[in-house]
Formats: sequence, structure tokens, C-alpha cells
Amino acid sequence: MIGSQIHSPNQSRPRLHDFRHSFAVTRLLLWYREGVNVMARLPLLSTYLGHAQVSDTQVYLQATAELLTEADRRFHSFVRELLPGGGPS
Repeated sequence: MIGSQIHSPNQSRPRLHDFRHSFAVTRLLLWYREGVNVMARLPLLSTYLGHAQVSDTQVYLQATAELLTEADRRFHSFVRELLPGGGPS
């Protein structure tokens, strides 16, 4: 898996919840790297995980260093499009 480690807080064997968490975070990371509209895809992730609402999926999502890096990269790309010269350094 990309950047995610499957573990539980007490370092015991992985639980089903741990696999679902790792899958959800990895899927978000891949969507960011593919350049797709992540917000538009969240309902698909929720459905895949068997949730009726996107808010039910939030328990599986965690900001990892890799995910934050991708979000930061996308934000800076967005700002460069808005501000001539790329904005302040």
C-alpha cells in the first residue's frame, strides 16, 4: 500500500477496521495523484465502503503526510492559476 501502514493503536494484529482505514486513505491519495476531483469521488468511496452518507466515511479518513503533500501541491497549482506570477513566495 502507498505510504499507509496497517496497524491498530495497541500494535495488535490488524482488524477489519484497519484495512478499511488504509484502503480509504490510499484511495484518496491515488485520486489526488491522478488529478481527479476528490470531492466528487467521495460519494463513490462511501458507497464502496457501504455507507449511506459521506459523513459516515469520515471515521476512516486521516490526514497522512503523503495526503497532505498532495493536497498542498494541488492548492499551490490552483493559486498559481489565480495569481499572475504565482503569488508571493
